[in-house]
Amino acid sequence: MYIHLGGEKIILSSELVAIFDISIEKSSKISKQFVTHAIQEKNVVRIGEEEAKSIVVTKNTVYYSPISSSTLKKKTNLNYLM
Repeated sequence: MYIHLGGEKIILSSELVAIFDISIEKSSKISKQFVTHAIQEKNVVRIGEEEAKSIVVTKNTVYYSPISSSTLKKKTNLNYLM
């Protein structure tokens, strides 16, 4: 199954690790460290020019998506993602 993350970006659902609301970046020190490390490793992709609403973590990349985490979760049909 494929998941549309916004813009022209589509991923395989089998690559998906987690979907987070963008607010987690500010509210969690560990999340901020994770994203900072991903940026340093050049594994971060910003989708489109709109403000990011969610962070999507895959096996190899961290995406900043303009689609809300709740909408992305609905697209996955998976109930265990936050």
